[in-house]
Amino acid sequence: MILVNGKPGSSVGVADRGLQYGDGLFETLAVNRGQVLCADRHLSRLASGCRSLEIPVPDEGALRNDLSTVTKGVARGVVKIILTRGVSARGYRAAANPSPTRIVSSHPWPPFPLSNRAEGVALRVCRTRLSINLRLAGLKHLNRLEQVLAVNEIDDPKVSEGLMLDTDGAAVEGTMSNVFYVEGGRLMTPDLSRCGVHGIIRAEILDWTRVHLDTPVGQTRVGPETLLKSEECFVCNSLIGVWPVRSIDGREIPLGPVTQSIQSELKAAEIITPD
Repeated sequence: MILVNGKPGSSVGVADRGLQYGDGLFETLAVNRGQVLCADRHLSRLASGCRSLEIPVPDEGALRNDLSTVTKGVARGVVKIILTRGVSARGYRAAANPSPTRIVSSHPWPPFPLSNRAEGVALRVCRTRLSINLRLAGLKHLNRLEQVLAVNEIDDPKVSEGLMLDTDGAAVEGTMSNVFYVEGGRLMTPDLSRCGVHGIIRAEILDWTRVHLDTPVGQTRVGPETLLKSEECFVCNSLIGVWPVRSIDGREIPLGPVTQSIQSELKAAEIITPD
């Protein structure tokens, strides 16, 4: 089901800035047992992104009504929210008082192999690099061409995700996920102050570890060689939950207790879907 500005539909005007320039934001949410997981955090991130891009923040009540409508009768599935700056005249300059376009749609649950959570996945370092842009760092904006190019590099069905570096060669994230690793017994994650997406599950893990681990998660700029030598590594997002990484570019990485503990705790808290 698709709602456009709260009404059933399947199209937007060709002058919409989301189509013309990728001028907008999006959220991808998991639905389990009829409930939208982490809805508050997703809507908060969307509002924060709107403020950063100076797009009017959508009415939260309208968004929640849309979510309720598109998930009616859905036991398990995916919801996508797209918010664009709306229609404007030709050219990059936006209208002084934009009227955003709000698109909310529901989709079937993707057929991820169950073995990915239990046995782990293989990653490949992508040739396509992420551009460094302090203004856009952290935002889940509509400009995803770098990820599109990176995903299309992966032609091996045994490789489930790509690891993306920035233009300086630092490891940042997966094409669709955030990355964590264990070094010297400490849980770490790449710093996202220059590029990358502040993922919802990443944020949940950071919150959980502040309470349950003696040492908070370290956030640092890290080269891919550090991940290759890590004691544990995993990738995460709202749909895949937590996938242990068993290898990067063919270099094996152990599956360990920190990853398994985080998987269990997030499932128990119904932050990620069960297997």
